[in-house]
Amino acid sequence: MFKKILIANRGEIACRVIKTARKMGIKTVAIYSDADRNALHVKMADEAVHIGPPPANQSYIVIDKVMDAIRQTGAEAVHPGYGFLSENAKFAEALEAEGVAFIGPPKGAIESMGDKITSKKIAQEAKVSTVPGYMGLIEDADGAVKISNEIGYPVMIKASAGGGGKGMRIAWSDDEAREGFQSSKNEAANSFGDDRIFIEKFVTQPRHIEIQVLADTHGNTIYLNERECSIQRRNQKVIEEAPSPFLDEATRKAMGEQSCALAAAVGYASAGTVEFIVDGDKNFYFLEMNTRLQVEHPVTELITGVDLVEQMIRVAYGEKLSIKQSDVKRDGWAIESRLYAEDPYRGFLPSIGRLTRYRPPQEVATDTAVIRNDTGVYEGGEISMYYDPMIAKLCTWAPTRAAAIEEMRVALDSFEVEGIGHNLPFLSAVMDHPKFISGDMTTAFIEEEYPDGFEGVTLPEEDLRRVAAAAAAMYRVAEIRRTRVSGRMDNHERVVGTDWVVQAQGQHFPVSIGADREGASVSFEDGAVMRIASDWTPGDSLAVIDIDGSRLVLKVDKTSGGFRLRTRGAELRVYVRSPRQAELAALMPEKLPPDTSKMLLCPMPGLVVKVDVAVGDKVQEGQALCTIEAMKMENILRAEKTTTVTKINAGAGDSLAVDDVIMEFE
Repeated sequence: MFKKILIANRGEIACRVIKTARKMGIKTVAIYSDADRNALHVKMADEAVHIGPPPANQSYIVIDKVMDAIRQTGAEAVHPGYGFLSENAKFAEALEAEGVAFIGPPKGAIESMGDKITSKKIAQEAKVSTVPGYMGLIEDADGAVKISNEIGYPVMIKASAGGGGKGMRIAWSDDEAREGFQSSKNEAANSFGDDRIFIEKFVTQPRHIEIQVLADTHGNTIYLNERECSIQRRNQKVIEEAPSPFLDEATRKAMGEQSCALAAAVGYASAGTVEFIVDGDKNFYFLEMNTRLQVEHPVTELITGVDLVEQMIRVAYGEKLSIKQSDVKRDGWAIESRLYAEDPYRGFLPSIGRLTRYRPPQEVATDTAVIRNDTGVYEGGEISMYYDPMIAKLCTWAPTRAAAIEEMRVALDSFEVEGIGHNLPFLSAVMDHPKFISGDMTTAFIEEEYPDGFEGVTLPEEDLRRVAAAAAAMYRVAEIRRTRVSGRMDNHERVVGTDWVVQAQGQHFPVSIGADREGASVSFEDGAVMRIASDWTPGDSLAVIDIDGSRLVLKVDKTSGGFRLRTRGAELRVYVRSPRQAELAALMPEKLPPDTSKMLLCPMPGLVVKVDVAVGDKVQEGQALCTIEAMKMENILRAEKTTTVTKINAGAGDSLAVDDVIMEFE
């Protein structure tokens, strides 16, 4: 077996590979840019080599720099993770010339399958069902419009060398095809160094289901069931699960066998994924083959018990697969939620900064539940603007889908992140969404269910009353602690009241609290009583509370007169007052936010790519005003109404912070 491998990647996937290598007794080498000097993967590896400035095109994807790191450290093999050089045939060729093993497929398979246009042609020749589209290269925007009309709208504009949602646009009209072609081309060039574009029919009401394949160099190929990846935003997966709640055994088998046949046709070896669009009648169409490990591979590992990274290393070393198709199991259900450094309340725009608090839920593994968190960050670390905004993959497993969802709900509520914008509230909202719970979703789930963006969660009455009862009991404990510290309690004489009014989500709940050594009983005006027990103490940022035998997890921030709480996707400002305080508070005028309706504010930290208007221009609703680049993605900011530009405060090349004023209007 290899004695030392280099991981040509960063973040959580580099940490993930290091864990398996360590388990196998293999030494590891990390590479890092200036921005990652103190990154977790650098701390975890046995050795680390600096390879350049923060931008990936000056460090992580510069083949010569990675090869120099290999030579310096004497690494015998390289695991590329995903993204960066993982599907770069030139990199595989350079490793081969150096006599270093590539922990991935042969370069020929990368060339044929890594290119979406070529892979689709091969799939057609292998009689795999494919989506209608134009397989040739498209020269310019006019050509894109012409081809789109021939295929028929809607169409998907995709980067040939793309992945992870980069360089992908859906167009429903000529204008969108023209604009989407240029944006896709720019993103593809920046992310992959390859701006080739192709177009295919966009299948409406689709589900995104993929098959995990595993092959060795001795002619053995198997599939390890499927993953459902339909919860997506801008073609970027957000939540995945295995197995799919939609497939039947016959469809699963057919998709698996076609995937294996396709892999065998190109001499594939290593782990790979064949992606399909599946319609409501279970017809499936080949999309692409990813010749690498997928981000969502943990859910497959959790239901099969197969360590895919270990298998990749063994295949690269020349070993035969120790697993046959008949050995592949499907045990229970697994779900993965991708924790992104992005603000769901600002259209999911990227967020950067320092993680002032980062406390994932404790990882556990029992016969009835598993919690796994693949991450590449730590408390005090910094989220950079130079790389993908995903900072962790939270996974849960349980014997049934319903149980796995419930484990995920509690795990998300228990995840503490502060210092940056993050999508934990949105992930929690999806776990409680009726369509997700039923398994009845398509790749349009987010845009259909959140057409105006994510505006937070409104808790149902039953859940809100539970929160109110918990907040009242917690506030009483905090008040007792405060009075003891201030010396206002003599001989433990009670000076803290029993009657309170809890205000949350626009509602008021008068309650009365009776406490004893085992907990507290919270009584509501309608006669309902909730029994509460918890070991929460003032200052704890997380409260796990038992309410009538069921568990409630709250993220807690103490504020004047109450708490700021997060649970089940809802972020609540909760006030707990005495009856007299509540009476007086009702008389206070409401503070109004400042008027920013005549300003264009920067929604995220980023770089101004271009400004499309000038002072004095009259702009129409929906007109492009400027383009901001952040986290490798271009974001076009548009006018919300017809107006006139009166002032422009930023130009191309300027770096902006959140809420910087880009321009002002009449």
